Amino acid sequence: MPTVIGMHRKERVAEVLREEIAQIVGYELEDPRLTMVTVTEVRLADNHRAARVYVTVAGNEEEHKVAFAALRRAAPYVRKQLGLALNLPRTPELHFVRDRVEEEGERVDQLLEQIENEWKSEERVKDDN
Repeated sequence: MPTVIGMHRKERVAEVLREEIAQIVGYELEDPRLTMVTVTEVRLADNHRAARVYVTVAGNEEEHKVAFAALRRAAPYVRKQLGLALNLPRTPELHFVRDRVEEEGERVDQLLEQIENEWKSEERVKDDN
């Protein structure tokens, strides 16, 4: 079981990884399929051997698919660059994952707006009676 100090270290390492991966994907990879990719979070496994890299892609579903294919192909290069840039005992294997928080947030906003409109509609019906 990780200690509190170990948890903080893991979070710090994850944040450094996020920043470095964002730099590599955003500036070093000259792949036009990755121009709309944003690295939002990195979650590091307890043993530091693997990391989930959460990303958002601005665009439609096809652009998401193309960007994730490019990310999967670039993952070994990104991992190698991380190893060169950071002095870590072990460079984690990278797994790119679609970050759906923003999409889900938009859906919640839509639902709240729908509920608000229904309430307003009900209020009008009450006022008319």
